[in-house]
Amino acid sequence: MTRETRTLPALAAGPVEMPFVILGWSETIAHDTTWNAHSHPFHELLWNERGTSTAVVGPRVWTVTPSLGLWMPAGVLHSGSAIAGTLCRASFFGFGTMTSLSDTPVAVEITPLLRLLLERLADTALPDASRTVTEAMVLDVLTPSPHELLLQMPTSDLLRPIADAVQENPGDQRTLSDWAARLGVSRRTVTRAFNAETGTSFARWVAAVRAQHAVGLLTRGWEVEAVAEKVGYHSASAFGVAFRRTTGLTPGAFRAR
Repeated sequence: MTRETRTLPALAAGPVEMPFVILGWSETIAHDTTWNAHSHPFHELLWNERGTSTAVVGPRVWTVTPSLGLWMPAGVLHSGSAIAGTLCRASFFGFGTMTSLSDTPVAVEITPLLRLLLERLADTALPDASRTVTEAMVLDVLTPSPHELLLQMPTSDLLRPIADAVQENPGDQRTLSDWAARLGVSRRTVTRAFNAETGTSFARWVAAVRAQHAVGLLTRGWEVEAVAEKVGYHSASAFGVAFRRTTGLTPGAFRAR
């Protein structure tokens, strides 16, 4: 499959001339696409009308979907990717025109109201008075989400074999004890390393990998039962519970979007 690589500059945060306080962008991605590490002088809200993309900041990987967007503060170096067919959307917020939602990247729930407001701002013919009101409403409803598809990648030589194996095959059934035996260390050593490097337990980290992988499969139209099996759950119901805990949505509800 053809993969496209795009190169963008790394720019520091700062004021730039923009026609509007909130400027919209959209593109249907024709091929699997990767963006190099870059940064913008303005704040950016990434979201998708359809499909799945990722944004990477250091060892942290966020999955962006139609229901979960990502706030990227101005000047933060990040790379990204999107699968073919994804309808990517972004809203650019002029630096200095608002207080940043967060100093670090943070997930944003793309509610029906926020979606409608952002779509309204995409109309370049919108009267100035209407645009001002709509922009104010966007800033009013824009809040961090309690859910996020965030994966903190371990970086040590000890944990890299685990990370690589689970990412390659999210259905890998090896337990923490299995991995400890394979690596020749104690279970306690692996537990401590995971908590230190990822901020979470091995089980929750695996669940996050599976959720991110499942999102991509659901976006491609896979049936829920097939996705559950692919990412290592013994039943669709068990998968549904884990998926909802991570994303706030059932797999069926996410797939319907």
